[in-house]
Amino acid sequence: MDKYRFRFLVVLMSLALVGIILIQLYWIETTFDNNKRQFQYLVNQMIGRVADHVKEKEQYDFHKKLMDYRTKTGKDPNDKDIKEFFYSEIDTKTNKKIVYSNIISFESLTEDLGFMSLLDSVGDSNNDYKNYVSRRRMEIYHGGDQITDGSGRDLMGGMNNETPDQVIVNEEEIDVLNRIGRDIAYNDILSTYPIEKRMTVEQLRTLFKQELENNKIDTQFEFAVFDHTVPTLIKSKDFVFKESNTFSVPILTDLKNESNYRLYISFPDKSRFLVSDLLPFILLSILFTVVIIAAYYSAIRQLIMQRQISEIKNDFINNMTHEFKTPIATINLALDAIKNPTVIDDNEKVLRYAQMIRDENRRMHSQIENILRISKLEKKEIDLDKEEVELTEILEDALVHISLLIQDRQGSLNTHFNAERDKVMANPTHFTSVFVNILDNAIKYSPNAPIIDVYTENVNNYIIVRIKDQGSGMSKTATKKIFDKFYREHTGDLHNVKGHGLGLAYVKQIVDDHNGEVYVESEKGKGSTFIIKLSLIN
Repeated sequence: MDKYRFRFLVVLMSLALVGIILIQLYWIETTFDNNKRQFQYLVNQMIGRVADHVKEKEQYDFHKKLMDYRTKTGKDPNDKDIKEFFYSEIDTKTNKKIVYSNIISFESLTEDLGFMSLLDSVGDSNNDYKNYVSRRRMEIYHGGDQITDGSGRDLMGGMNNETPDQVIVNEEEIDVLNRIGRDIAYNDILSTYPIEKRMTVEQLRTLFKQELENNKIDTQFEFAVFDHTVPTLIKSKDFVFKESNTFSVPILTDLKNESNYRLYISFPDKSRFLVSDLLPFILLSILFTVVIIAAYYSAIRQLIMQRQISEIKNDFINNMTHEFKTPIATINLALDAIKNPTVIDDNEKVLRYAQMIRDENRRMHSQIENILRISKLEKKEIDLDKEEVELTEILEDALVHISLLIQDRQGSLNTHFNAERDKVMANPTHFTSVFVNILDNAIKYSPNAPIIDVYTENVNNYIIVRIKDQGSGMSKTATKKIFDKFYREHTGDLHNVKGHGLGLAYVKQIVDDHNGEVYVESEKGKGSTFIIKLSLIN
């Protein structure tokens, strides 16, 4: 694949992946905002209903008290045009007294009232339209034993001249007698009560619980009633005002829909509750995103691997071509020489050229065997018969194989056999090849005379073999790939070191089949150390 085309494909796939993630994040954010608005709407409706319930309950209790009072005193005027109402109350704890009177009178409306006259002509001509006036007076005493009405009459059984501590007088026109009269009395009288007598914490908690259950809102809540900006005793234990989590409405409003009190409800876990509804979708979204990212990563990795395989394949073909080209050329030259009339009669030269052909043919056969051997190992077609062996003996046998190569390069080989125990289960033939491959690499990748040190030691129940050279070394990237099939680190000249990247792949496969470990430590320009670790026979 063309380099620029590959980059374009990677950028395009990356942009598509980022776009998918952004769309999912936008959807989650939008859904969360919608849930938040719906939650706010439900809570505002709910807290409004709670405030209404509290007011209705207080009105009911007050009207019941009025009816009980009328039943006991018999003070219920029969005059349909004038109603005079008295109410008194004593707080036995504080000795505070409240005397409330409400006199409702009327003014007859007999003049022409336009559309009302028209109604008379089609309805009952005897209708008597009146405009009612409410004159209200409330006296508050903070001490004393007697209570009077507005005219000085002792409502408790006598007359009293005690001066009230506070007098509240109101007068206004009303159009509906009974209902408004009671509501006026309700608002006038109960407005003087402390908030703790008008509602309870348990009452509010019960109402809120019921409303939350009805709206399927299952989360912790706290509540409080404030007098303007001052908290009252009507509040839950852990209430803390936080604007983002708190909702409020006025409570115990008067006839003008005004109130000094405000009811607050707070949800400490509001965000968690809103997210809980989205949690399954968020988890699925994360799951699908992870799958997409994994698939994207896998696709990119496959593309990169394909490029690497393509490069390795080209290197392998070039190396194999070079490896086979020299023997074939040598064989051709030897055959041409033998056919020469001056040479064919020289038995010594014929035998020398025949030996050359045989050696080159054996070399090509060896290369082919290496390729077939690694292929069979991967397919598990080679049966590795393992037996109890002394690993030091196998290592010494491998050193004999490469000793001539070291001498030819005028190098040196140093052994440090410190392992006291070396018996392992291994295949002698293949493990000899393992050591030969590593030692051969140490020789080939030493630009100067090779200096090789071989160490053995025991660590717990293992034997460790270290083969250290002082060659050219390799990069960190190469150490991670050196055991991959066909991999060869690039140098200035591709063919300055003969081979086709199969030797160390074979080493890795054999060691793995013996349940061992093999890895390399290397630094560019400072040589490499190959380490093999095998389990000992107890």
